[in-house]
Amino acid sequence: MLEKGAAVGEGSTGASSAVCRTRYSLDEMLVLARDGIDAYRDWQSFTGLKKPRASFHNEGVLWMPGSDRTWADKEHERMQRFGVSSAVLDDQDMQKRFPSMSTCTLAPDLETGETHSCEGGSRNLIELEGGYVDPVDAAQDLVQACQESGVDLYFKTRVADITTQGSRVESISLENRDKIATPLLINASGPWCQQIFDAVGLKVNWELKPVRIQVLYRDIPEEITGDIPVCVDMAGGIYFRTQNRGRQLVVGSVLAEDEEEFVTDPDDFRREHDDEFELSKLHALHHRFPNLPYRGKIRGYCGLYTFNRDDVHPILGPTEIEGFWVANGFSGHGFKLAPAIGSMLAQSITGEKRDFDTDVPLSFFAIDRAPIRLDSKTVLA
Repeated sequence: MLEKGAAVGEGSTGASSAVCRTRYSLDEMLVLARDGIDAYRDWQSFTGLKKPRASFHNEGVLWMPGSDRTWADKEHERMQRFGVSSAVLDDQDMQKRFPSMSTCTLAPDLETGETHSCEGGSRNLIELEGGYVDPVDAAQDLVQACQESGVDLYFKTRVADITTQGSRVESISLENRDKIATPLLINASGPWCQQIFDAVGLKVNWELKPVRIQVLYRDIPEEITGDIPVCVDMAGGIYFRTQNRGRQLVVGSVLAEDEEEFVTDPDDFRREHDDEFELSKLHALHHRFPNLPYRGKIRGYCGLYTFNRDDVHPILGPTEIEGFWVANGFSGHGFKLAPAIGSMLAQSITGEKRDFDTDVPLSFFAIDRAPIRLDSKTVLA
């Protein structure tokens, strides 16, 4: 494994909110998420480590669709077909389980910040086995698991060139002038994937762009009582979850307009969040938590999605260059899918099937497929 960073988590993984939710528009994605989350839920068995650093925080994933009173029931029925444990919560159920959260079904005014008289009658879906994982802990566990399995890992190692013989991969040249002969190379370099495509001389007919993504976090004050789930607030255009043993709240966006800041150089982009982003997301957060006081320091950070502008789904598997494979364009879905994506690639390369393997075929994300038709090209697709 060749990693340009000096340590684990310097790329997209380190800035991931690592939300593990199963609900997707496409059944194949739902199955992949389910299978990936199964690995995180039994991380010790998956990694083979006696004492892994990462653990699964089973907070549940709450979907709040706002004024749509039928969506949650339809998705609950769908979840049952795939063996995903879920339930539908009305206003009374919400008050019992999450007393600090408003069940208002109206969308907050994110333009002017004006308040409104809240309207109840919500129908919300909760994935009972959803949650989150610390992404850096999980990545460090994988490094250790690889090392214990005899895999060589090289950090501070950047690919400079790729040599092909005819139409197949022959070797990799590194910036330190070392050369590694290989018949098989997988491009899993996230926002830097285009540099690897250029090095091998492959024209990819997919528009894969690094996109700057902003995330906020703040301490949870004593005014907020009771449990807080991982939540996708579709009316407010935000998601949030706890971190740091439940003492902080992480807040991000699920709006398409916040996934449009494309970055030219993934090594050089603004890492601090924007004031306008902060004001908008905090307004949505205060709408969902009416007792949240207007005090406390707001912090933020930024990371990169590798956004597939054609259909916000990854491209996976072999290319027209023999021995050159791709695993790129995850568009914000990567962390929760990662164990299942690794399974798809490993099964195709080795011809073997093992515990935790998924049954979704690699061909579903093939590089020569047609773009998937979607109603919305966002991280919630």
